[in-house]
Amino acid sequence: MQNNNIVIRVALPSDKVYATTITDEMESSASARGTGIAKRTPEYIEKKIDEGKAVIAITDLNEWVGFCYIETWSHGEYVANSGLIVAPAFRKTGVAKSIKKKIFDLSKKIYPEAKVFGLTTGLAVMKINSDLGYEPVTYSELTQDEAFWAGCKSCVNYEILMSKDRKNCMCTAMLYDPKDHYEPAETKQYFKENVKGFERLLRFKKWKLLKPFLKKDKTNGSGSKPKSFFHHLFHL
Repeated sequence: MQNNNIVIRVALPSDKVYATTITDEMESSASARGTGIAKRTPEYIEKKIDEGKAVIAITDLNEWVGFCYIETWSHGEYVANSGLIVAPAFRKTGVAKSIKKKIFDLSKKIYPEAKVFGLTTGLAVMKINSDLGYEPVTYSELTQDEAFWAGCKSCVNYEILMSKDRKNCMCTAMLYDPKDHYEPAETKQYFKENVKGFERLLRFKKWKLLKPFLKKDKTNGSGSKPKSFFHHLFHL
């Protein structure tokens, strides 16, 4: 698969030379967004490459462009496409969408019965996921595998996650169920029709969830507004 001299393919053992570059960019990008991300080591990236569960994008001059990998939970019942990262020079070129499509197809090939899910703090990735057929879901619809949640401990937002009893955090959850799903055209249209609402929701989550955790919530009076669909979806 090529796009302006960029090749997107399943990562090979020789691609492990990019592992440190990939993890450094993951951390740098999260820091710039001010959102946090579960940290991954170069050794972890190398392991995913060795397992054949990673997709990489490079130029024909062997310049690293982007990366994403597969994780499995609950004995293969759930699959996560994690760690999507694109080098700064290649952002907003469409390469992230191509990487996500490649890793999504790889996930379905290796684990055809698994539910594929992802967590993201960005509207752009939400759009990409919607184009592929993902739907926004509550955290209760994700794997409850303790090992998955333990992976969040290195994220700066872990305290927020636990303060919400693992029902909400800065990330938005999206899921594709091979046995029960809408067609990509439908999820794409749904996102398009509700993009303003999702944009406001992400801003509101960031504002509310970053409040001091010990600050008491104000008691709602009888004249409070009814809770919206988005309130119930994301447990705000």
